[in-house]
Amino acid sequence: MNWLKVKSILVASLVACSLYAQQNQGYWEYITQYEEIAVSEMYRSGIPASITLAQGLLESGAGKSQLAVKSNNHFGIKTPGGWTGPYILVDDDRPKERFRKYRSVRDSYEDHSLFLLKPRYKRLFTYRITDYKAWARGLKACGYATSPTYAQSLIRIIEMYSL
Repeated sequence: MNWLKVKSILVASLVACSLYAQQNQGYWEYITQYEEIAVSEMYRSGIPASITLAQGLLESGAGKSQLAVKSNNHFGIKTPGGWTGPYILVDDDRPKERFRKYRSVRDSYEDHSLFLLKPRYKRLFTYRITDYKAWARGLKACGYATSPTYAQSLIRIIEMYSL
């Protein structure tokens, strides 16, 4: 292989790596900003930090979604289930659904843990804290999200960002 060909391959690789880093910069910033809260919640609740961060990234669009920006709701948690706090209306599966509104992102993370500690999600806690695939599939099976690809999306995020 001649030098010009090697140089072209190296330049193309550097450009690809640079584009990849730029595309995912928002995800990396989100991870850096909230990983400490996710780990703290893991020790408090037993929910894997990798799952919490992946859900936060996915549900909030790395903190950029309307729900995250307007209400600090990083997990798409709706109001049913005895919620008496503030809420906002967002078109989701149906028009004008009520989503919980939090004072801070930390409050959203803490409430996410409390939400998953409900009986509906009890079976998740039979999985090892390191078994993110079982947790992801279990969340979907317990009805956390309506997307048929929810579990695969969480797994892909966890693996792509080494959470």
